Amino acid sequence: METMAKVSVQELAKEFEVPSNRLLQVLTELGVPADAAKSGIDQETADTLREMATDLGDELRTIVLPPQITVRELAQTLERTPTEVQKVLMGEGHLFTLTQKLEKELAELVVSEFGLTARWQEPQAQAVVAPKAKKALKTAGMQPRPPVVTILGHVDHGKTSLLDYIRKTKVTEREFGGITQHIGAYQVETDGKLITFLDTPGHAAFTAMRARGAQVTDIAVLVVAADDGVMPQTIEAINHAKNAGVVLMVAINKIDKPEANVEKVRQMLTEYELVPEDWGGKTIMVPVSAITGEGVDKLLEMILLVAEVEDYQADPSAPVEGTVIEAKLDKGRGPLATVLIQQGTLKRSDIINVGNTMGKVRAMLDHKGNQLDKAGPATPVEIIGLQNVPLAGDRLTVASGESMARQIAQERQNAEREEKFKHQQKKKLKLEDVYRHLESDQFKELAVIIKGDVWGSVEAIRDAVMNIEPPENIDILVVHAGVGNVNESDVQLASVANAVILAFNVKVEPKAEAIAKSDGIDVRSYKIIYELLNDIEKALRGLLEPEYEEVYCGTAEIRAVFKLSRGITVAGSYVLDGKIYRGYNARLIREGEVVYDGKVASLRHIKEDVREIAAGYECGINLDDFTAYKVGDKIECYQVRQKELD
Repeated sequence: METMAKVSVQELAKEFEVPSNRLLQVLTELGVPADAAKSGIDQETADTLREMATDLGDELRTIVLPPQITVRELAQTLERTPTEVQKVLMGEGHLFTLTQKLEKELAELVVSEFGLTARWQEPQAQAVVAPKAKKALKTAGMQPRPPVVTILGHVDHGKTSLLDYIRKTKVTEREFGGITQHIGAYQVETDGKLITFLDTPGHAAFTAMRARGAQVTDIAVLVVAADDGVMPQTIEAINHAKNAGVVLMVAINKIDKPEANVEKVRQMLTEYELVPEDWGGKTIMVPVSAITGEGVDKLLEMILLVAEVEDYQADPSAPVEGTVIEAKLDKGRGPLATVLIQQGTLKRSDIINVGNTMGKVRAMLDHKGNQLDKAGPATPVEIIGLQNVPLAGDRLTVASGESMARQIAQERQNAEREEKFKHQQKKKLKLEDVYRHLESDQFKELAVIIKGDVWGSVEAIRDAVMNIEPPENIDILVVHAGVGNVNESDVQLASVANAVILAFNVKVEPKAEAIAKSDGIDVRSYKIIYELLNDIEKALRGLLEPEYEEVYCGTAEIRAVFKLSRGITVAGSYVLDGKIYRGYNARLIREGEVVYDGKVASLRHIKEDVREIAAGYECGINLDDFTAYKVGDKIECYQVRQKELD
């Protein structure tokens, strides 16, 4: 009797348009052993399942998710690539690394984008099973924790003044005579509850930490001056907060000024999808004065309200997890790191790993300089006892002992060296390479950052870019659009989003240029909008050629002509300036006219072949396929290379 062919679960899952792991769950529920199902099911069972598919309906297309899930885990559950999941998130204005945990709403949104429905596991059910009792105890240890807040906004709009006022009235008034020290973060108490503020230098550090996978902020408070309104860095801060996926609130500052216009600011913010609650929106906006203190208590009250609604929790008994907020080398105390504890409780004398370094917690200080024996979730502490200075965004964990910590540190150092090597080999997205990447399915979108001299131009470019008709299944995403020179923050955001920066009638700041060159970020400068749009359209269709530039190297003057054996003629020359390089491009200039343009075939100094010769030295130059040298001719050496940055 002929054996009936089996049908694979993968084939059926594809037929039903559901993940194969979900189909396995359904088969298990129907009594088909998991091992048997994985090796294939018979045709009769497959036909029965097809008949039941209509009745199962939504149940078949419902996937069960754990209470917490990362981008990578969700991709595996959906049997999609992590890039596909990240693309959906970016389409909603969120940037996540593969290891970041998703909020339930975002996870459900991603699931629905793939035509499925999410159902969440009930943590309580796990406590029934004896082997999982330990895990149930850990879940039961979850407790409310203070919200972590970052202040963002345009320069001179009062970020520092607001932080100073809160610190002065909510910290030192409770600790008379206490010495407040700057550790990059502090906690305040209001209405008997704590709030943790990260005193970081604006959204540059905010993005730098995110670029390294650190998600430490719960709430971003955007400070906007009531007399100034929305400014370039305000827009940057909005985009950074949106991309980070944090709750965004607005503090409309400087209401004590006669020219303050709160309603005008509220109206301006609606252009960036920030609509006040009393206008039917979801954004909390609080008028405040960092000088008089008016409205500050209301702002703190709103922060606590958001924290209550969002229900921020952590487990003080879980393994310790923390993130470095800032770090430095102190001459007297050695490497210092301000760490925000996020899970568990860090204790003095713990052996810790921080990034690729290690150490023992010899001392922990809070922002008032008090010695602490332990620090729980959402507590910022300065740690003394590390071997080296870590980086902002580095993760802190507790090791079982010194030997284990040393091994972990060594492994991380090795991994970092490998990562640096890979980073050097890996190029960031260049506009002229877009089509090749699209064809190879490396990604299905072009992300851009637009910077211009005036908002009118920026707005026109943004709208025109969004109206470009890309090839099928390709998306164009404007990550950020703002006024002003291309700065470090723009380059950091481009690195996170793998975006191309389009600069219109603005300069690239020196530090930003250096970072862009180091990280391989494509920054393109334009004077004419048509050329900018034309380049994008060409790039999307594989028609954009790389831009090249000529780099001057040096000039030599011919002072004698020598005819050697074998018909070789050499120009005896003196290098006037710069350097002459063998193998580089060269043009021979006679009485102001170019009579030859080719290559430097050979270069000799005395009797030695050399690769280069500098100004002030004599040499023999032989140009490729040229012999008609004359005394007084000049040889100009130059290099042609692809432009990295305009």
